[in-house]
Amino acid sequence: MSASHRRVLPADAGSDISTSDGVLLTGATGFVGMEVLARYLERTNRRVFALVRGANERDVKARLKHTLLCLFGADHPYARRVVAVRGDITHPGLGLGGKCDQLAEQVSEVVHGAASVSFQLGLEDARQINLEGTRRVLAFAKRAQARGGLRRFSYISTAYVAGEHVGCFSEDDLDVGQRFRNAYEQSKFEAEQLVADAGLPVTVMRPSIIVGERDSGWTQSFNVLYWPLRAFSRGAYAALPARRDAPVDVVPVDYVADAIFALSQAPEAEGSTYHLTAGSDATSVGELVDLAAAYFRRPAPRLISPRAYRRVVHPVLKTVGDERSRRALSRSEVFFPYFEMAVTYDDRRSRVALRGTGITPTPLPRYFEQLVEFALAAEWGRRRISRALATGRRTESFRAAALTPRTRMGPIGAAPLVMAK
Repeated sequence: MSASHRRVLPADAGSDISTSDGVLLTGATGFVGMEVLARYLERTNRRVFALVRGANERDVKARLKHTLLCLFGADHPYARRVVAVRGDITHPGLGLGGKCDQLAEQVSEVVHGAASVSFQLGLEDARQINLEGTRRVLAFAKRAQARGGLRRFSYISTAYVAGEHVGCFSEDDLDVGQRFRNAYEQSKFEAEQLVADAGLPVTVMRPSIIVGERDSGWTQSFNVLYWPLRAFSRGAYAALPARRDAPVDVVPVDYVADAIFALSQAPEAEGSTYHLTAGSDATSVGELVDLAAAYFRRPAPRLISPRAYRRVVHPVLKTVGDERSRRALSRSEVFFPYFEMAVTYDDRRSRVALRGTGITPTPLPRYFEQLVEFALAAEWGRRRISRALATGRRTESFRAAALTPRTRMGPIGAAPLVMAK
């Protein structure tokens, strides 16, 4: 997160831990969830219950410990305030068994971020996680409400519930008769409908394409924007199915996590939906291509009508070039529909709600280099670099590593920069 937004409590602030005002956080070991976890630990003295999948108690504790190490390094004061709860949103009762009621009595807030973000799952598989999983988390929230009072249920949705809608999609819009590009979009749309009808004090947040932190470029997830950038860096694209003026709405994860935390705590946010998007600051396909071409010093690919590309160009490109280029092209195909979008996201409500907090999206060109330099240093995800050390290093360190990406970076401080998978 940006230094200007980091309001960290003193290390001894957890000495008065609340036992009845806990937060249940799903998805805490994921990319966005771990950033949200950091906000609750750094900015409150509340106990956080992290729902974590695992074969046994030892396994879930190890996963959470690894997440905390990645976030804060080895020397942090938060271990006693976060509890690893073995569970699974795809299991009845979240897999909690007899512990469900006991946990519900200790929770006054639920932040539901666990989801499958795969664009390649079939609809029924996506529904089992994103729709039925949400149904189970809502059922738990209703137990918490009945046993001690639920202050808020915060649901992390996606701006892509808009699907293939053309034109402006507002924060009040949901079902506008849109079609969907994939099962991810549809299952998240259906889950959001479920949340809206739950009868709980709900806040819905819809991020767009989420990338790494603005200052360091750090990310744990190399999807969506990163796949095409990686393929382009290797010369895989002679042409792309895209419109140069098509909007590409990208937001950094630190902005998203800051906004989720702030809105989850705001009484006036109850009952509302917020677009965590770039909005009027969104980039375009043309600008993104130009940024990549300048950084990698490669000719910009030719942008071709998506229909013509699919019918004529793509079959040819898949038969030429080396095997690595063809493989990169094939793997990034699933993201091509996002380069011909005709939707814009109205984020006026979120901007008004966050006014005066310093929490605002940043135009992509201002931090594009940080994203790419970190991606190259991390070898596009093959090397696990901890957030704790990435945020503590100077940009020059990643720029040097990007130029020689196979050079191992040694230990710094109490924890290694490169974490084994």
